[in-house]
Amino acid sequence: MLDSTGAKKLTQVGIIQTLWSGYGEIIRVALTGAKIQSAILKYIVLPEEVAHPRGWNTNRSHERKVSSYSVEMHWYRDWSHRCNSLCRVAQCYAASSDAHEHIIVLEDLDSAGFAVRKSMLNKEETKACLKWLANFHAIFLGEKPDKLWEKGSYWHLETRPDELAKMKNGKLKESAKALDKLLNNCQYQTIIHGDAKVANFCFSADGKDVAAVDFQYTGGGCGMKDVVYLLGSCLNENQCEQWESELLAHYFKELKIALQSIGKEVNWPELKSEWLALYPIAWTDFYRFLCGWMPTHHKINRYTKNMAEIALSQIK
Repeated sequence: MLDSTGAKKLTQVGIIQTLWSGYGEIIRVALTGAKIQSAILKYIVLPEEVAHPRGWNTNRSHERKVSSYSVEMHWYRDWSHRCNSLCRVAQCYAASSDAHEHIIVLEDLDSAGFAVRKSMLNKEETKACLKWLANFHAIFLGEKPDKLWEKGSYWHLETRPDELAKMKNGKLKESAKALDKLLNNCQYQTIIHGDAKVANFCFSADGKDVAAVDFQYTGGGCGMKDVVYLLGSCLNENQCEQWESELLAHYFKELKIALQSIGKEVNWPELKSEWLALYPIAWTDFYRFLCGWMPTHHKINRYTKNMAEIALSQIK
């Protein structure tokens, strides 16, 4: 941290959070003698024994987490600099790893003006996050996810056979592969955040600007996967029903503006039509994961079930 920030001295201010299942810590550090006053250390150490809060203590789960931290290191080191002010991320000062640990030194987004965290959002705050996603998806549209996940998002079917096996038999379980295929084979692919829940967005004091963190499951995919995961994380079923049309219109408006501003030429009507049709498919794909992982989850609500009816009716 001293080498990457130019500081003469550092002092640990506090632990921001411990990582899932005991895989390390995220620490805020005060710096002396540097141009910046603080930085964030994400320190990942691979444990000998794993304790998963939901009981998913499998080798597959462990390997998925190990891969996710490698992906995040490559994301910050090789990709993050391409994000602009409209899809703000922390500047990466250093990223290194060996067989047992990963170390990522990052800009302190609190000090950069994004110190507010939220658990539920109003409509305008949701639109701010959708604008971030639209600009992120526009920048990376058509990119190959080199050294990232080939298929982004932590719930995609290929990495979740254990959860699929736990599902009750029925149309949703029978349609799992078809849902996955529709998302993976769509014409317009981008790089998705992969874990775009409200907890991974940092807000400015007025709630109008956001930055994002946690890129462990970043990789290729349809932008709708990020959109549905965001909305499900920050809105209740009534808000989803009432605001759906307005929020989707806002996302696509911002996506079109972003594509035009960076000079990326696409068949816009074709892209919009394809992704809109995949909105209920992406929502139902996440529903499929929840039904195996935690079938009592509060996100399994009326709106989610309505999306599943729409999606499953399209699958022959």
